[in-house]
Amino acid sequence: MLQIITLIFLTMGEFVGHGDATDHFITSCLKHEREALLDFKDGLEDPDQNPRLLTWKGSYAENPDDSDHDDDDDDEGFDSSERYAFWTLGGEIRPSLTKLKSLKHLDLSCNTFNGISIPIFFGSKLQNLQYLNLSNAGFTGPIPPNLGNLSSLRYLDLSSNTFDSKVPDWLANVSSLATIDLSNNLLHGRIPLSLADLPNLEILSLNSNGILRASPSQLLRGRWEKIQGVIPSSIGKLYNLKFFLVGKNSLTGNLPESLEVSRNYVSSRPLTSLQHLDISSNKLSGRLPEWLGQLENLIQLTLYNNLLYGPILKSLHLLQNLEQLDLGWNRLNGTLPKSIGQLSELSVLRVDSNNLAGVVTEKHFLKHTKLKILDISFNSFKLDVASNWVPPFQTRFIGMSSCYLNSSFPAWLKSQKKIKLLAFSNSSIFGSVPSWFWEISPGLESFNFSFNQLNGQLPSSFKVKGSFAGSIPENISAALPKLKILSLVENQIKGKIPASIGNMQSILVIDLSSNNLTGTIPPSIGNCSQLRALDLSENNLSGNLPGTLAQPSFFQVLHLRENKLFGKIPSVFRNMSTLETLDLESNMLVGRIPRWIGEGFEKLRILSLRSNAFFGELPSTLSNLSSLQVLDLAENQLTGTIPARFGDFKKMIQVQNVFEHLFYGRINGGSMYYEDNMVVNMKGQRLRYSKTLSLVVSLDLSRNNLSGDFPVELTKLLGLLVLNLSGNHIRGHIPFNISKLGQLLSLDLSSNELSGSIPESLSSLSFLGQLNLSNNELSGKIPYTGHMTTFEPSSFAGNLGLCGGPLDVRCPDDDNNDDDDSNKERISEENFVDNWFYLSVGLGFAVGLLVPFLLMAARKSWSHAYFGLVDKFSETMWLLKLKVANLQRSRIQ
Repeated sequence: MLQIITLIFLTMGEFVGHGDATDHFITSCLKHEREALLDFKDGLEDPDQNPRLLTWKGSYAENPDDSDHDDDDDDEGFDSSERYAFWTLGGEIRPSLTKLKSLKHLDLSCNTFNGISIPIFFGSKLQNLQYLNLSNAGFTGPIPPNLGNLSSLRYLDLSSNTFDSKVPDWLANVSSLATIDLSNNLLHGRIPLSLADLPNLEILSLNSNGILRASPSQLLRGRWEKIQGVIPSSIGKLYNLKFFLVGKNSLTGNLPESLEVSRNYVSSRPLTSLQHLDISSNKLSGRLPEWLGQLENLIQLTLYNNLLYGPILKSLHLLQNLEQLDLGWNRLNGTLPKSIGQLSELSVLRVDSNNLAGVVTEKHFLKHTKLKILDISFNSFKLDVASNWVPPFQTRFIGMSSCYLNSSFPAWLKSQKKIKLLAFSNSSIFGSVPSWFWEISPGLESFNFSFNQLNGQLPSSFKVKGSFAGSIPENISAALPKLKILSLVENQIKGKIPASIGNMQSILVIDLSSNNLTGTIPPSIGNCSQLRALDLSENNLSGNLPGTLAQPSFFQVLHLRENKLFGKIPSVFRNMSTLETLDLESNMLVGRIPRWIGEGFEKLRILSLRSNAFFGELPSTLSNLSSLQVLDLAENQLTGTIPARFGDFKKMIQVQNVFEHLFYGRINGGSMYYEDNMVVNMKGQRLRYSKTLSLVVSLDLSRNNLSGDFPVELTKLLGLLVLNLSGNHIRGHIPFNISKLGQLLSLDLSSNELSGSIPESLSSLSFLGQLNLSNNELSGKIPYTGHMTTFEPSSFAGNLGLCGGPLDVRCPDDDNNDDDDSNKERISEENFVDNWFYLSVGLGFAVGLLVPFLLMAARKSWSHAYFGLVDKFSETMWLLKLKVANLQRSRIQ
């Protein structure tokens, strides 16, 4: 009897059959199996005509017992090195596959089945499957629930597709599962807590889905219904778990303070098999639990980008197998334990962007002979090492930005021969850059020593990125062919941008902002096919916008503000469908705002055309921009009315309270990156936001020639923090339901033709820090009560029909006595101080960061009272560190 095909690899474009899972040789098939495979092949599309599919022949033995078969002898196995190659097979997956009754191993990964669903017959006919890999193959739609019928399945990989559904509950019914990988999809909802009951589970990967939710305590401890009352000891069911990967989701709550083990546990320690724990980029809070120091087999501990606080555990030095320790971007405080230096296997150490302090010495790196990535940036560390110190490691990346070195250029860097990335911004380094620095590593790709006291010139033979004076060398692409991030922000760089910059095929980010560059934008930049972000703002560049900027297929951020660019926006820009930020503010651009901007830009978050010479009517199609949070069209020559559809901006309707790091061009998992930023105009001030940019919602149409009635539809934009319609010809009344905009921090309707009374409902906008209704035709008594008493007379000046406080104009119905004005003033002031105190406690950190800027516009006595309270604990607020970093504009760490 001929052996039955039990293994199919389509990543290699061939079929391999065997009866023994350890034997990888092509054998002959029964006639009906051969026909089934050929029919299966006919359903596939292979645009590259992969030669391996061509080996699938149609011949077969008439007599199944005949041992002479007309198979090709050239393919006696497969090269395992090709296993992870990408192929282009597509088409349909025909049901003839189900005729292979004994099929155990099916791998369709790394192909291009564009948009088709997983065939339902996989779960109903392929009952003997033990291995199913559909990763990165272009499948979409729901995950068929009948996959839960595969009772022998041990390995399931559905990662990197476009599955948009909940995590299937039926996974918990397949007790044989040892590996589940659903990472890099669009899964949402709660993670089934019953996954903790799978007795053989070794690998669980749900990374990079974005909106999965669960309590880690509940997920690690067992079923939801068991969480009532006493916490159960069901953690014992996870004694086989080796990989627990749930990063980049929406997990909340604390890590459990303790983990119990079952009586059947061989060891008294919990999770004894766990090797990889990744809960990064979630919303975890609380302290680091002591049981983390008991995971004796742990190789990777990644808790990056959460809300964890408290000290770093001293017991982590007991994890002698630990290779990766990443605690960056949390709120941890205290010191860095010296015992960390005992981790001899450590290759990654990241504690950046926390509230850590203290002295870091040579002992912290005592046994780190294998260290490749070191990042202690953006804390309050002081580095104290001997002048002749030679580190035991040879790293690829060192980050010490915002650490206190207080020394000349670090001599110990001379020993680093494999370095690729350096980040030492704002580190109190002074003096000149030694000549040896330019020769320390031929692989050096990027470094950042900005905001120090270094001096000197770039070398004539340019080999690395720097932050000094001079011009950009013409040979930059030849000298740095592998450079990924080029940042020369806020220096004295002058001259032209060399055309050779377009030859940098690996470049992800070009940031040359805030320099003295002249000339035109080289069209060759469009040849940088991997470019994600380009920031040339605040220079003296001139000329037209080159249409070639639309060429990079991954372009996300374009900042060209404050230059001397002229002409129209090229129509080819409509192809920039991946764009998230388009900032052309303060140039000399002309023409109508293209209607096509409202078409095909599903990801556009920021659009600023401020201070140009655009004319004509506002395109109502802009309301189609479903991701738009910041729209700034101020200081142009726009006419007509404000479209009613401007009340339909989907993102502005929602209150934005999710803090996102808007990073582009990450290197080494985020150790070196470019962070998007934006200047928002508020009461004549230019406030720059970067780390809290995802929370800003602003609509600014000021200083144009817009007319018509106040569009009541704008009151649907409940997420607005800033609304500025000043300097136009807007008529009508201020709508009473403007009070629905409960998040407003700044409202400017000045210099229009508004009439009628001021709605009393304005006093309910308790977050409002700036109000300007001056120079209109408003009349009646100012509703000067509650929060309205925080505003000065200038907020209401230039309205001849207004009366009452705070203006020195009495209303006709006022009594002759003062009506206890002084008492009202005192009570109002006390209420205001109380309100701001509770506000500072209750607001989310976004408003907590924005409001202090606006308080400066309120009465000085109240702002002093507020800041008097805040100053008592401001030094312990982690956001203060981020604010300082914003002001320093240290966008490359």
